[in-house]
Amino acid sequence: MTLSPVLPLPQDDAPLWAPSASRAAASLLADFKARIEAKTGKELIGYQGLWQWSVDNVPEFWSECWDYCGVIGEKGSVLLKDGDKMPGAQFFPESSLNYAENLLRRRDEKPAIIFRNEKAEERVISTAELYDQVSLWQQAFKDAGVKAGDRVAGYMPNMPETIIAMLAASSLGAIWSSASPDFGVQGLVDRFGQIQPKILVAVDGYYYNGKTLDCLDKVREAQPQIEGLEKTIIVPFVNAAPDVSGLQNAVTAPALIGQYQPKKNSV
Repeated sequence: MTLSPVLPLPQDDAPLWAPSASRAAASLLADFKARIEAKTGKELIGYQGLWQWSVDNVPEFWSECWDYCGVIGEKGSVLLKDGDKMPGAQFFPESSLNYAENLLRRRDEKPAIIFRNEKAEERVISTAELYDQVSLWQQAFKDAGVKAGDRVAGYMPNMPETIIAMLAASSLGAIWSSASPDFGVQGLVDRFGQIQPKILVAVDGYYYNGKTLDCLDKVREAQPQIEGLEKTIIVPFVNAAPDVSGLQNAVTAPALIGQYQPKKNSV
């Protein structure tokens, strides 16, 4: 057996890498520092100067971060409440924002999601397409009676529809909870039974280690044990047209969202 040579540890505090002066000057952090200097009339020497200002002016620092990052929402008039308590301090206690609205602000042809499954199948969804898909699901959820505070459960693998359904639920102020499709029936009931979801979004099956595994039988068994469940949406993954017979109040995702057209500025 040949052992790899052990690299010597640095003997001083010299950094392993540092950006060039021009690269550092063109960074967003440098731009943010210049913004603070212009507003306060103070010169902040290097990174250390910006750090010191941030800890000396905690509420103002985070308010500037909110503005600089372009957060969409209402900041409120109180920046920090009980700032001397740890735990207990509250930043922006009067604020309100929507996660989906902030995440979906871009609508162009640049990729938002690049998805590949175990069979090497690939899907690329642009930011514009993602917005449109969320709009369709949002309309479906809204027509199903989903409102702020309701729960939407996802029995889904890592796939685009999981993100889309989560964003659609979030856009309405609903709470998203998820479980991996390798959960058994009891695990599924334990996870979702305690939150009483109004909607269950479930995949028909998934791929693992070269095998195709079904989820519909587990959904059928779990449905009656999940209190408050009103509708189940089955997302095709291993079959183009899953058989939803035997499921309570179930519909496939294509059949459901096919009733709608994307709405601009709805999310």
